[in-house]
Amino acid sequence: MAFLHVLILVILSLNRYKNNKAMAEGSSGSEFTLDSIRKSLIRQEDTIVFCLMERARFPINSALYNQSLDLVPGFSGPLVDFIVQETEAVQAKAGRYVNPEENPFFPDNLPPSLVPNYNYSQVLHPGGASININKAIWDMYLNQLLPLFVVAGDDGNYASTAASDLSCLQALSRRIHYGKFVAEIKFRDAPHDYEPLIRAKDADELMKLLTDKRVEEMVKKRVEKKAIVFGQDVSGSNNADSKHYKVGPSVVARLYDEWVIPLTKRVEVEYLIRRLN
Repeated sequence: MAFLHVLILVILSLNRYKNNKAMAEGSSGSEFTLDSIRKSLIRQEDTIVFCLMERARFPINSALYNQSLDLVPGFSGPLVDFIVQETEAVQAKAGRYVNPEENPFFPDNLPPSLVPNYNYSQVLHPGGASININKAIWDMYLNQLLPLFVVAGDDGNYASTAASDLSCLQALSRRIHYGKFVAEIKFRDAPHDYEPLIRAKDADELMKLLTDKRVEEMVKKRVEKKAIVFGQDVSGSNNADSKHYKVGPSVVARLYDEWVIPLTKRVEVEYLIRRLN
């Protein structure tokens, strides 16, 4: 068990190094541009679609989220909370949450990193770097999104289901909290537009300034198309009416329309409000 624990830490550390190196080379310094951020967001769309497809393999498995079952002796709360907290603790030891792209769902009492910290470029303003709206993301995912794309039933695969849930949650959290990077580069590009609104703490006008309906519609259409391309079951039939998708493309478009885009803009506004602190 000890060897397995160390192996997990090593694997996570190596993956973290690759991701950190890519971020440092592609999203910092002279290369930190709105275009580089958009490219990252487009890649993250792929991750989100594939994570949803993996979660759709399992039924709802509602016992996993039942507050009153007490499936783990000595732990008060749903089994999914226990699995996520324990997983985040291991990942914290491997330095996951030193990465400014990552935000834990259970930040209290996380253990410190046991591996040498990567030297991240200081892209974000300290006043907004600590923004974490994972409670809202957690609530949205479990209570609103899951019922839209998973079937009813219970197959007993609670650990695998929770692992899929965490993959979805972390992918969504990363995407939504990327709003901090988006807000930073937008501020740098036009500080004269943002500073008066920030000093006035005018969140409504900041939201209007950040909103680009044309881009938002383009994003929704793109993720819907990705769900069609990535999620279509392949069969020998050429009948277009027989097509079946692992996750409904309209669900993915709705996810972005109702939650991902609005929550990202919420992060952007919260970041900008603190930008001059």
